[in-house]
Amino acid sequence: MKHIAAFALLAVAAASASAQSNVTLFGVVDVAARHVKNGDDSLRSLTGNGLNSSRLGFRGVEDLGGGLKAGFWLEHGFNADSGTQSDAARFWNRRSTVSLSGNFGEIRLGRDFTPTFSGFADYDVFGTNGVGDASKFNSMLGTNADTATRSDNEVTYFLPGNLGGFRGQVSFAPSENVAGKKYIGGRVAYGAGPLDVSLAYGQTTVTPALGEDKLKSVVLGASYDFGVVKLTGYLQRNEFANQELDLANIGVQVPLGQGILRASYVRADASGRNNAGASVEKNDANQFAVGYVYNLSKRTALYTTVARVNNKGAASFVIPGGVALPSPNTGKDSTGVDFGLRHSF
Repeated sequence: MKHIAAFALLAVAAASASAQSNVTLFGVVDVAARHVKNGDDSLRSLTGNGLNSSRLGFRGVEDLGGGLKAGFWLEHGFNADSGTQSDAARFWNRRSTVSLSGNFGEIRLGRDFTPTFSGFADYDVFGTNGVGDASKFNSMLGTNADTATRSDNEVTYFLPGNLGGFRGQVSFAPSENVAGKKYIGGRVAYGAGPLDVSLAYGQTTVTPALGEDKLKSVVLGASYDFGVVKLTGYLQRNEFANQELDLANIGVQVPLGQGILRASYVRADASGRNNAGASVEKNDANQFAVGYVYNLSKRTALYTTVARVNNKGAASFVIPGGVALPSPNTGKDSTGVDFGLRHSF
């Protein structure tokens, strides 16, 4: 009831504010039938987020004059199959920011994506969703980092958007005395015509191990649109103490009438030793994924995706939506297929 009341108040506030500023209600509802087999265990379910993450949000911009604008963005993630929150600890878990923008660029405050996540998510043909999601390989290497996708308390400066295709950002999030939350990172990118290329770096201060307290990540991503086919991909390295994980992703998107065919290959190569001193050299993995999206309209789409993860050594990467691999079954493969419907508004 508290959440319903909150939404009612926001709706009233949005209606009253619309005369002075631009306020928008938006969202996505995505539900899919999914079958996942992780090791010896399989699970059939109705789940969400196969094509896009289900969400409900409010965003608005107020013109302050002289080229200066104020903005806000509140975005709640939910599981459309059950009606539950996608993050039990945070209601506005996807984004909660306020900002000022102008000729100088934009200053944004609040919970938002980290530059390093955007640095590879923008080049994953599956948009880090569904069974083909490449973010499953973005390992935090056993640390308590809470910045794999977003960071709380983030302060970000974005370059203005009139720099001839160049764009960039610098982000900082304080720890507020909570280990795993202090983050600093940045991203520079260039996009013009069919080409887009990006370089991102970030580090999170975590609970120390082996004399090290920084989890570091660097990502180089690029895409090129040939018209009949678009190629995308990225190279990523995550590093902590004596352990490294190198990722390589290559993807392709082929427009077919009202639909689009998507396919990707991901390679995860581990090296070094974990915090317990055990070698991780053989804990490699790879994933093949292929899917098709058929657009019934600009807002509604049917989709299907199939993916297979091949784990080696003690690697335990799994398709989301299935039973987790227990430690005795590490190194076993994971497969998944889903069929879903997505509607945006």
